[in-house]
Amino acid sequence: MPDDLQILINAARGVQMSPEDQEEQRRSFAYGNSKIENERITRQTIDEQAEILNRHAR
Repeated sequence: MPDDLQILINAARGVQMSPEDQEEQRRSFAYGNSKIENERITRQTIDEQAEILNRHAR
């Protein structure tokens, strides 16, 4: 493995994501995967559904 890549991997291991960053990443992942299957999916759709899920999880 190239040294620069190993340096980046090691740096990434030490990153602590905030809950807000984790939620943003979760929504981005959901959007990216859903959009592949259904072109009508929008970021707004994902945000709306995430808010509904968050309300039910409390």
